[in-house]
Amino acid sequence: MSQIICFGEVLFDVFPTHKKIGGAPLNVASRLQSLGNDVSMISAVGKDKSGDKILSYLNECGVKTNLVQVNQEYKTGKVKVMLNEKGSASYDIKYPKAWDKIRLTEASKKHVQKADAFVFGSLVARDESSRNTLYSLIELAKYKIFDLNLRRPYYTKEVLVHLMKKADFIKFNDEELYEVSQALGSKYKSLEQNINFIAEATLTKHICVTKGEHGAVLLYNGKLYYNSGYLIKVVDTVGAGDSFLASLVSQLLKKVNPQEAIDFACAVGALVAQSEGANPKISYSEIMAFVDPA
Repeated sequence: MSQIICFGEVLFDVFPTHKKIGGAPLNVASRLQSLGNDVSMISAVGKDKSGDKILSYLNECGVKTNLVQVNQEYKTGKVKVMLNEKGSASYDIKYPKAWDKIRLTEASKKHVQKADAFVFGSLVARDESSRNTLYSLIELAKYKIFDLNLRRPYYTKEVLVHLMKKADFIKFNDEELYEVSQALGSKYKSLEQNINFIAEATLTKHICVTKGEHGAVLLYNGKLYYNSGYLIKVVDTVGAGDSFLASLVSQLLKKVNPQEAIDFACAVGALVAQSEGANPKISYSEIMAFVDPA
């Protein structure tokens, strides 16, 4: 069992007809926990009903909440989610919220030092308070997993470069890979060339790029691994990439073969995309039946 810390935003995704608990690091944490890992969340909620619901949800999932701070001044996070006709989401992320103000604590530092992996994203770095806390905790982590989550206007090239250079594992979607590669001066056109460009520019040996319905590519210790995706009917894409990352990380930390790991992760991502919301319950037997229907 791997000990994993997830750092960043916890919030409510507000859809046109309903609202659901979310935030990329929370989604990753809940999926990691469901796959048999020992997961703690570092974040902040407001002293309000939404914050209480998020803490209850995490506890129900088995994710430890002793490092989630309750902020008296700022409210729990909220994101307005708009879905197009294909189920793809766009976001209006309210600012400032409690998760923008995560403080550095001695307890957080001790837990990060002991953990097998530390997972964080780029969105939490939009505010100086949480960004400075993140920068401090990164220095203490054994294995650092950076999930780019580019949401305009909440990122800068300088912050992204700093976080990528600190990371041991970077996860992009294909659009993010091309955007960041071009910003760093890449003239390459192919996905693989740009993956290798980022690996050299940031000295990162582990990079994964998701391609939506077309699967994913994983660079792991100098070798590329591919999955071409699974044919599904998309309900919504919210959280699919988060569950993909959680599943991939969980398998790789267990020293599963990288090809088997990416096949497993793509199956989980597809199962989430064909369900409503970011965190549908999915059993191990469902996942394996999806990977190998025979």
